[in-house]
Amino acid sequence: MQLYIFGAKALALGMYRALSELYPEFPIQGFLVSPLKDNAPTLAGLPVMDLLSIRDKNIHILIATPEDLHPEITDLLERNGFHHYTCMNSRREAKLMEQYFIRKGDFVSLHTLPAGTSRVPIEVFMAKFYKDKALENTYELPDWTKPLQVGAALTRERVARDTDFEGDNISAKNVNYCELTALYWLWKNRLQKEGAGGYYGLFHYRRILDLCDADVLRLEENGIDAVLSYPTLHEPDILEHHARYIKDADWEAMLRALRELQPEYYNALKHIGLQPYFYNYNMLIARHEVLKDYCEWLFPILERTEELSEPRGWERKDRYIGYLGESLMTLYFLYHKADLRIAHTGRLMLT
Repeated sequence: MQLYIFGAKALALGMYRALSELYPEFPIQGFLVSPLKDNAPTLAGLPVMDLLSIRDKNIHILIATPEDLHPEITDLLERNGFHHYTCMNSRREAKLMEQYFIRKGDFVSLHTLPAGTSRVPIEVFMAKFYKDKALENTYELPDWTKPLQVGAALTRERVARDTDFEGDNISAKNVNYCELTALYWLWKNRLQKEGAGGYYGLFHYRRILDLCDADVLRLEENGIDAVLSYPTLHEPDILEHHARYIKDADWEAMLRALRELQPEYYNALKHIGLQPYFYNYNMLIARHEVLKDYCEWLFPILERTEELSEPRGWERKDRYIGYLGESLMTLYFLYHKADLRIAHTGRLMLT
């Protein structure tokens, strides 16, 4: 049976690279999409084809898209006579990509580190918005995860006890900053407290890192400075991400801000931007002082970008600052790859 991947973006590329490395005996024939519009003609040297152009209904299709699209895609497949498919949900994808990166040796896996015996203080906030669609399933999350309502300044409705509207905050900027209003609140109201220590982090309401209590025991005893998700892969390089999600004018504004405030990083972006690895979603866990340093670096750049962009941040209602934050997070942690002890794990999607 011939094997195809449905999807032609980062998740599909990552799955192709992993399967080709780990299971070369099952070659991928190509990538399927529907419709073909806005997709490159090839990916990883293989054709990107319209699903409806495929005549052989006996092929097996691996669905490699964001998990919330799977019901729509499986319905499309069934309606068009394709009954052999596998939904590569976030847990399967996380496991596959972990095996791939372990094989490649590029990014340290948290799960492979020696088990520890002492638990350090840890507090991870899950960004939650009042318009979030309710989860269909119930999950038992560790007690060190806490919901934090973001954009609380924009509504009187409350969906979490803690909000990003307390203390020093930029809650009203949530339309531009997305989950980064939670990170700003964490920086100003937790990380700057006298005596603060341990580890802090940020998850999403629907996306979390694949981390359990046993993994928390690995942090301190292995000298971990930060835990990030395995990076997504992009072709030809990570500038492909900005081309899809960020307007050129906004990218140029960010570059100007970076050049003004952090010229060493601006120069480093010239080569870091030409590699395929990208840290999505602004999710991380880090040692207190590492996360504090990152926030002190990140937010002045974003604030200056707001001033330089046209229209400026407070004059618009799109997510551009949140997307730029992902690019800056990638830049910061790849820049520090040699001097920070960074461990990685998969991303899980809650449904």
